[in-house]
Amino acid sequence: MKILLVSPHPNATRGLFSRFTYPSLTLKQLAAITPSEHSVDVIDERFELVPFDKQYDIVGITSLTYNAQRGYQIAEEFRKRGTTVVFGGYHASLLPEEVKEHADSVVIGETERTWPQLLTDFQNKKLHPFYRPDRLVLPEEIPPARHDLGSYHPFTEPIQASRGCPTGCEFCAMQIVEGNHFRGRPVDHLIEEMKSIQKKNLFFADASLTINPPYSKTLFKAMRELNKYSECFGNINVLSRDDEFLKLAREAGVFNWYVGIESISQENIDAAGKGTNKVENYGNAIKKIKDHGMMVTGFFMFGFDFDTLESFEKTLNAIYNWGLDEVSFSIVTPYP
Repeated sequence: MKILLVSPHPNATRGLFSRFTYPSLTLKQLAAITPSEHSVDVIDERFELVPFDKQYDIVGITSLTYNAQRGYQIAEEFRKRGTTVVFGGYHASLLPEEVKEHADSVVIGETERTWPQLLTDFQNKKLHPFYRPDRLVLPEEIPPARHDLGSYHPFTEPIQASRGCPTGCEFCAMQIVEGNHFRGRPVDHLIEEMKSIQKKNLFFADASLTINPPYSKTLFKAMRELNKYSECFGNINVLSRDDEFLKLAREAGVFNWYVGIESISQENIDAAGKGTNKVENYGNAIKKIKDHGMMVTGFFMFGFDFDTLESFEKTLNAIYNWGLDEVSFSIVTPYP
């Protein structure tokens, strides 16, 4: 069969800046669990146009909520041509009944245990409307991604070491799809996957590499021989207190930590359920990371219940005082 996997973009823009954003790892992982007798094309709409006039047996679309409407448009175009469309991803897992109105089948949750079965069912003309895994995927069952497909970024390649997050922030949907139990892939599997990647820079698409410090320390020790550089997400509580962790991370080639600071108001942090964050420790934590020779990118959100008009200027002043290297801002949004 000929299969197309698509990550939609609301504006389908492919400007210069998009060349330096990270492509979808989901599509690479989905391609990896597709049986080898099928041919797979991968399209991330930030970088390439969707080939509507090309013939495919199945089109698989993955989306979050923000790009679901564009995903529906793509689905309708292919369905007009008689192509079977399958939807998956976070939005499909949250609102499968809505998504089913635009698809022939919906994959809910992780796909390792359902996607191969879906393809078999399709070939046997027994496609089900919904596919749900009977359990979470074991870490050793997660195969290396197809890094030969959809590699748009000139310097950096995404990879995933673990799934699941126990923190349970109110604004995050990760637990719904990946669960609250940390699952770290076998380190030797990861090292082999990293060796297969030609690019020097890696981006860890994990909830956080600080959830299980002993696991990450073992990984960092094994990475020292690879001579690669990496960026990853981390929780500020571990990064603020564990010097051995930071030392091993630096030796492993980690050069930038993405830290969910979220808000400079402890009231907001507590209301959001992010128990890992103590505002009073932010400054020392950021300094400690930078003292170990690594950068810090701070992620912030505005629109919490305890934000005021003064929150913007206070946040800006804090950013300058802490000496953050990069920042990212989002608006708290009540997604389903």
